[in-house]
Amino acid sequence: MLVVGFTFFYTAVIFNPKKIADEIQKNGGFIPGTRPGTATAALLNFILMRITIAGALFLGLIAILPSIATGITGVTTLILGGTGTLIVVSVILDTAKQFESKLVERNYEGFLK
Repeated sequence: MLVVGFTFFYTAVIFNPKKIADEIQKNGGFIPGTRPGTATAALLNFILMRITIAGALFLGLIAILPSIATGITGVTTLILGGTGTLIVVSVILDTAKQFESKLVERNYEGFLK
């Protein structure tokens, strides 16, 4: 439940639909079929909640999956918690992004060369 709750908390802190709608309107953009301003903010909030619910439930499932597997199989020699699994996956993804950016940086021939 904490993983699901913190997913919603993190999303609420990071993504502000009203600010994004104002930025879209200031730059002359729009979402087809939606009026600029509060209607756009409402649509963004609706979409954000639907995506966050699916993501939060998935993360919650991943967090409790090792406990379920241990209960079903009875194997307790290798215990890796769900939160630890999420941290390991996050670190691996970040490391892969850093490797990719270094490879792109190394092979980049910019205007100065």
